Amino acid sequence: MATWILNGLVWNEANGETELKHIRIADGVIAEITEAAAGQPDTNGHEIIDANGKLVSAGFVDMHVHLREPGFEYKEDIASGTRSAAAGGFTTIACMPNTRPVTDSAETVRYILDKAKTTGIVNVLPYAAITKNELGRELTDFASLKEAGAVGFTDDGVGVQNAQMMKDAMKLAASMDMPVIAHCEDDSLVVGAAVTEGKFAAENGLKGIPNESEAIHVGRDILLAEATGVHYHVCHVSTEQSVRLIRHAKQFGIRVTAEVCPHHLILSDEDIPGMDANWKMNPPLRTPRDVQAVIEGLEDGTLDIIVTDHAPHSAEDKARGMQLAPFGITGFETAFPLLYTKFVRTGKWTLGFLLKRMTSDPARVFGLASGVLQAGAPADITIVDLEHEREVNPDSFLSKGKNTPFGGWRLYGWPAATIVGGKLVWSE
Repeated sequence: MATWILNGLVWNEANGETELKHIRIADGVIAEITEAAAGQPDTNGHEIIDANGKLVSAGFVDMHVHLREPGFEYKEDIASGTRSAAAGGFTTIACMPNTRPVTDSAETVRYILDKAKTTGIVNVLPYAAITKNELGRELTDFASLKEAGAVGFTDDGVGVQNAQMMKDAMKLAASMDMPVIAHCEDDSLVVGAAVTEGKFAAENGLKGIPNESEAIHVGRDILLAEATGVHYHVCHVSTEQSVRLIRHAKQFGIRVTAEVCPHHLILSDEDIPGMDANWKMNPPLRTPRDVQAVIEGLEDGTLDIIVTDHAPHSAEDKARGMQLAPFGITGFETAFPLLYTKFVRTGKWTLGFLLKRMTSDPARVFGLASGVLQAGAPADITIVDLEHEREVNPDSFLSKGKNTPFGGWRLYGWPAATIVGGKLVWSE
């Protein structure tokens, strides 16, 4: 039995407008897309989803998330994390390896994939660690991790401090045509710091995390990527200096791609209202100048994709205060409404630009078949109500993590339904 999505607004990149379409899904793929103006298709005997004029898009792709399983299931697990992802319109997500045990063995990669099949409701792509236990001392078995299903190598959560170790990792990954995804941070510059080196830190007597702690590793790794030919992907870019270095690298044809998070596009350290650890994340909220730099970097293609860095924590963990609480905020369920409200509704971006950075661009960067709304593509689809406005209520999140700085914000553009492999997995 096929499924028809009727009366959906589909973005047409050619003319920069949305057009009313009908979409037929069969055997988990998009079978055809027809003009609504041509009349109602024959839907007899088929399942019908009436989009009723809502936006219909390729499912969102998030290449940087934390599902916390195995080891930290009190913060999140694969079941709750994928439900939260679906509620945010994400159909494919890539999870980071800073679990317990660290995802540094084929067994742990297979565990995540098996759990995703049995308890998850969206596509889950696991990253594997660059070094054993993410300690930066010994490379993992890249070949066995790739064979088990890992889609890239990263020690996200900690930067690889030793340049020779990173070069060896890049050379090995390049020989296997696998990407290295880097959390860029020089540990010697950040010990004991919780927020950026800026106005908020100065006013509250806090040690600050300087911009160069990120940019030093970005610059180092760009040179190593040039030397090894690896696909080098920079995590959660937050500083003007990093943007400048990545832009320069791309001009020289170095194989570097990069991502940015909604919070770094919208908030600066000057927005932090007080010592509330729900505003503590890594990288930290930077200065207004940095915010403008990452916006411009995303707009001109220096930064390729948008990710959430979804990082759920328990209320107890976050209650330890700005200095002692762990870094990270949840991101799945607010990402699209935040960016749509702040950039598309205000006329700064087109709807097509935002959709591209959240769908086809991440799929292109990582060589995925998803991220496009066309015949023959996987039927991973998101339906969004662009006109519905509501308040961000963390208590209603499907994620176990309620840690967000955006509670109480009124936003437009809430996902209404999510389809994965042709199956309706979540509906408002």
